[in-house]
Amino acid sequence: MAKRVYQRIAENLKATGNRDARMRSVADTLWHALEQTGVSWVGFYLPDGPDEMVLGPARNKPACSPIGMHGACGQTFLSREPMVVRDVRDLGANYVACDPRDLAECVVPCLDENGQCWAVLDLDSFDVGAFDDSDVAGLQMVLRAADLTT
Repeated sequence: MAKRVYQRIAENLKATGNRDARMRSVADTLWHALEQTGVSWVGFYLPDGPDEMVLGPARNKPACSPIGMHGACGQTFLSREPMVVRDVRDLGANYVACDPRDLAECVVPCLDENGQCWAVLDLDSFDVGAFDDSDVAGLQMVLRAADLTT
């Protein structure tokens, strides 16, 4: 995705309301900005105990919930490091397939002021290679603008 798209989103986001409202705003805003670019889904996952995550605010189709920590979202949550998956088929059994048409994924951790991960932002695409490090940087910019990560 183009860096300027994320920059425009970040500049227009207002970090108002509680955390849930800000997550909903980010999911909605990203969806409207990226739905025509091949992004097929945008959403947050939050921990629910030590072994699984549950769906938070998301757009635009149903998603799996709960999910285990073995997938890209869980691994990003545990490592606190972003993950770009060029081709989800490369993950094998570690891929949580909510929509079999999805072929690429980008997951970014949401970190609190102590560096602890409290959620992840997940984007999926029908296109192999849809995401790269510039998407990670752009999504981090958006999350910071919404006061959802440090």
